Amino acid sequence: MLTWFSTQCILGQSIQRLDDTQIDIAILDAKIDSLQKNAHVHGLTVSIVSRDAILFQKAYGTSNSSENTPLKITDNFYAASLSKALFSYIVMRLVDEGQINLDKPLVQYLDRPLPEYRFKEAYEGYDDLVSDDRYTKITARMCLSHTTGFPNWRYIGKYSLNMERKLSIGFDPGTQYRYSGEGIQLLQFIVEKITNKSLETLARDYVFDPFHMEMTSFTWQKRFNDNYALGHTKKGKPLDRKKRKPQYAAGSMDTTPQEYTRFIQAMLEKRALSDTAFNEMISPQITITSKQQFGKRSKRRTSDNETIALSYGLGWGLYTTPRGKAVFKEGHIQGWEHYVAFYPESDLAIVIMSNSSNAESIFKELLEICAGDTWLPWYWMGYYPND
Repeated sequence: MLTWFSTQCILGQSIQRLDDTQIDIAILDAKIDSLQKNAHVHGLTVSIVSRDAILFQKAYGTSNSSENTPLKITDNFYAASLSKALFSYIVMRLVDEGQINLDKPLVQYLDRPLPEYRFKEAYEGYDDLVSDDRYTKITARMCLSHTTGFPNWRYIGKYSLNMERKLSIGFDPGTQYRYSGEGIQLLQFIVEKITNKSLETLARDYVFDPFHMEMTSFTWQKRFNDNYALGHTKKGKPLDRKKRKPQYAAGSMDTTPQEYTRFIQAMLEKRALSDTAFNEMISPQITITSKQQFGKRSKRRTSDNETIALSYGLGWGLYTTPRGKAVFKEGHIQGWEHYVAFYPESDLAIVIMSNSSNAESIFKELLEICAGDTWLPWYWMGYYPND
């Protein structure tokens, strides 16, 4: 049974880490506080949990640097790509119910060819694919494992300023890893067609209501207006909060650190998923051999991460530790940097959420201090340490 309400950590308690060491709560708190201040991370929250208990949960810094407002774990955050992992859970629930098959070509769920769904009818539209029939091979498995061949976003690149970048398929679907928000959006489109429900309705039914996530939504809610944090640039300038109306599985969700931690506890518990679906979700679908996840080095091949078996599952990244599997998801956009990981064999998870563009510089050290995880593929993720 999940413990839904955070508890105050008692000084003198300690946390058992993956490397078989323990860290005292008071020492942990002091180390996080020092990291946050030294790296000029304007706001930071750290939660360490098991499936049924909160071992540590605290906010550091400010929700708005211009007003010096103390940050709280109940403040509303922009979740960025953490929304993808939550969407993957919804899809796996639909798989369990027999509503969608991971390996059935998605076009078979439509009543006409995918390229006939154009701008605004289906997000940015799919008419660009009319001359490349490889779209007919794309499955839900490929979308969740980022192997569709789509770019991250069609409008990122040379023509991004006028939004004329066309959607294209860069390689045969299912053969390579390339992170793609476009692939997640295609799957959302199909899921909404299959269920005849909006993403928000599905999320409310499968996640938000059962997991007590009242301050979480894929579209901005009026109730968020009284309690939200602002993102901050590297220099500490507060950014205007975007109050998104379109529902995007790839990244329109707002939540609180407290509530997203509840979702991660539910993942540790395998809540409401069959063993088959859960195990498939966190099983390697594609080996990752790129030097880095994004940028020019993403095109370079390497064996650097073979020792940790870096790969992608369904909606989650994966690597191995001597204590078992690490299941992770990150989120990143200017002003917001997040990282979550859970370790099923150790019944342990860490949720790091920040409203600062400096936070990723301390993620490597935070994982080591909080969880004893020294196997994080920090270079592949671009988490260059602050020192």
